[in-house]
Amino acid sequence: MPTSKKIDELYDLISGIETAMFTTRRPNGQLVSRPMATQERIEGADLWFVTDSTTHKLDELAVDPHVNCSYYNGRTREWVSVSGVARVSKNRIRIRQLYKEDWKTWLGDQSGDRDGGPTDPRIALILVDADSAMYMKVNKPRPIVLFETLKGMVTGNRPVLGDIREVTGAELMD
Repeated sequence: MPTSKKIDELYDLISGIETAMFTTRRPNGQLVSRPMATQERIEGADLWFVTDSTTHKLDELAVDPHVNCSYYNGRTREWVSVSGVARVSKNRIRIRQLYKEDWKTWLGDQSGDRDGGPTDPRIALILVDADSAMYMKVNKPRPIVLFETLKGMVTGNRPVLGDIREVTGAELMD
């Protein structure tokens, strides 16, 4: 399959799933995941997220910037796993440029300049440069997927629901 088609499929799957489980490593080595909303694609990052700069995830990224962003669509059974390196940006110009009103929901209004608006000093961007990605694309109608799943439960055979593909770091850089 051509690289461009795999990358298009990858981003189509991600855009169809609102929430990523964003996994970081704590200083003691433990992995921790939390739900985060993937933002619309921008130039300069494969994936990006908005966060409150006072959260522990930024401390974790300072120790180890390697992350995993995983996605699962329960309706279609499609999934995505992206491994990469995160960079934190507090570039105020970029934040104002990308700002969405719904960010206020997650920051809250603490009055003054901490109002959840585009100039709120708590806002930070997490930009993820992907090293690799794996995903499963389902090209079967939903009734067939459900039938395959039930058949697997009855027969004990693993159902084949879709095609698993990998996008390497080199392909992502093309």
